[in-house]
Amino acid sequence: MSIEISGVSKSFGDFDALRDVDLTIPSGGLTALLGPSGGGKSTLLRIIAGLETADAGRVLIEGRDATELPAQKRNVGFVFQHYAAFKHMTVAKNVAFGLEIRKRPKDEIRRKVAELLELVHLDQFAHRLPAQLSGGQRQRMALARALAIEPSVLLLDEPFGALDAKVRKELRDWLRRLHDEVHVTTVFVTHDQEEALEVADEIVVINQGRIEQVGTPDQLYDAPANDFVMGFLGDVTRLGGRPIRPHDIEVHTTPVGEDPAEVHAGEVARLTRVGFEVRLLVLTVEGEETQVVLTRAEARAAGIDVGSRVWLRPHRGATTVSAVRAV
Repeated sequence: MSIEISGVSKSFGDFDALRDVDLTIPSGGLTALLGPSGGGKSTLLRIIAGLETADAGRVLIEGRDATELPAQKRNVGFVFQHYAAFKHMTVAKNVAFGLEIRKRPKDEIRRKVAELLELVHLDQFAHRLPAQLSGGQRQRMALARALAIEPSVLLLDEPFGALDAKVRKELRDWLRRLHDEVHVTTVFVTHDQEEALEVADEIVVINQGRIEQVGTPDQLYDAPANDFVMGFLGDVTRLGGRPIRPHDIEVHTTPVGEDPAEVHAGEVARLTRVGFEVRLLVLTVEGEETQVVLTRAEARAAGIDVGSRVWLRPHRGATTVSAVRAV
């Protein structure tokens, strides 16, 4: 069920959406294509699906060369951001549609639709129209419809992008549980770093048509290959001229450390409390504006406030740009 992408390039006029992309997507995993808008991730997904044609390169699905195959012959399920539901059909009919056009026996269709609606927790809504469902329910219906044809690969293009934050959180938890049940090779596009880090087995970071790094969420967060990956997968500030995550900085109210080059004196210029966090903006004597994140308990225990004199140094084991070469 793996997907092999070799030397894929795609341009739209003068714009290079993808440039000589090589990628292997493992069988049975949940892989996120993550990157900024316009970075090429949706174009790559559509090329895998057969909805776009690459200018160069090859796509293999399950070891079969699918480069020239039309979308309907790739056995791929595709879920769009905006559901693409048939508004005049019931939920059950929407889910059954792909099976009906494949002329499956009616008893098989009824059984499969019932199983899928139960799987996505919509069995009680089988006879409703899509307009009578919430946004989250419509997206679950779209996933059931994509799974009905038993695809080799499930492709999701910003599947939760049109939903509010609370529903997005609920659905990505649900997608992770669903994938653990059905084990179909799944690729989803997102620009939401938290979504990718929380849901995916593997993340492919794409920027300006190129792959910056491929790895597990922990690998990318703890050992980013370059400044772009580090900055895209979490907040970054600078201390002593080097990028560092705000929560990877120790804050002391007296001079510390045996290595003066690692310690930077400064003054708290701004303090903001956000839930359990306290966010500091420290102006260092070198002229840097360094952001630091503490817990409320840490800030309270240290007696830190605006105007406090502080000394900053990196935590041991702080995230730094890795020597790992981008894929």
